[in-house]
Amino acid sequence: MNSDLILIAMSGGVDSSVATAILAQQGYKLAGITMSVWDGPGGADGKSKSSCCSIDDADDARRVAQKLGVPHYTMNVKSLFREKVIDYFTGEYMTGRTPNPCVLCNQVLKFDYLFEQGRKFGAVKVATGHYARIGTFNGRKLILRGVDRSKDQSYFLFSIPNSRLNNIIFPLGRFSKLETRALAIKHGLNVAQKPESQEVCFIPDNDYNEFIRTQTGGKDIGEGDIVDHNGAIIGHHKGYPFYTIGQRRGLGISAPEPKYVTRIEPEPNRIVVGNKSELYSKALLATSMTWHLPPEEIQKMDITARIRYRSEDSPAMVTPVGDDGATVEFEQPQLAITPGQAVVFYHGEYVLGGGWIEKRLD
Repeated sequence: MNSDLILIAMSGGVDSSVATAILAQQGYKLAGITMSVWDGPGGADGKSKSSCCSIDDADDARRVAQKLGVPHYTMNVKSLFREKVIDYFTGEYMTGRTPNPCVLCNQVLKFDYLFEQGRKFGAVKVATGHYARIGTFNGRKLILRGVDRSKDQSYFLFSIPNSRLNNIIFPLGRFSKLETRALAIKHGLNVAQKPESQEVCFIPDNDYNEFIRTQTGGKDIGEGDIVDHNGAIIGHHKGYPFYTIGQRRGLGISAPEPKYVTRIEPEPNRIVVGNKSELYSKALLATSMTWHLPPEEIQKMDITARIRYRSEDSPAMVTPVGDDGATVEFEQPQLAITPGQAVVFYHGEYVLGGGWIEKRLD
């Protein structure tokens, strides 16, 4: 029996449930934490299919914990989630950027909050069901990609400081999703066949536009012009926060060849569109950087960079700029570099750092 207490995040899904089962089987002393973060428009009962960490999910987590003999607690973190995730999410769209709320949710809730609670519980370590690993590179602890590349979640974890990695456990990093479900069946967990959650769990029915309009009360969301790169008006948009760089569908314009959103301009309230070729760029500026190795060391390494979770890595060169920024130059042009998204750097399997995309550099 491992006597040190580990706090494990239990969302009620198959991943965190299997992570709990693995650690319990290994003899760790555990306490399961389910964070109640968001009621959603379905109401405070949390039973809307779109709600995040709903009552149903908390009940699933509790049943899994009970079966495994793990104490279980539900924490109300709705105000923190509102402040750090929802307000950030809507605020970014209102400034013409496209946010990635999953990175902040992981940093602020799944780790900052869990470590804070861990001190109260007397827990030494925190565990989650992420598909990622932790290893050592040149004497430093770093996050590695999950073995299952189709489920790898290391991109979302780039902002976790190295100082915490000695006290984080990712039990699923060496498994595939199929293996995880098989383990859930083996352990007799009621969530074994539970479907995947939405990509952004708090968006009802994946309707971003309605969510933004509801959360902002429609403030400053009005129709405006769609223009080409010369400023000629070729259509009208329904509100600039409802668009993102690279978007093709839903523009409502007719042209000899497909048009894509190439720039969003909140101040004049207009959307700039162009041909697909205009979306490519070989460089970007990132800010609010997190470095897991000294920048001067990273500059000497062969690295790849990823500009969104679903994109492929591409060879790149990173150069620090000022106190908190960096330029990233790619060997090959990248499609739709989008302000507000994260750029994450890798050396093979290792996460070296990352930052938030400020703008493309032409």
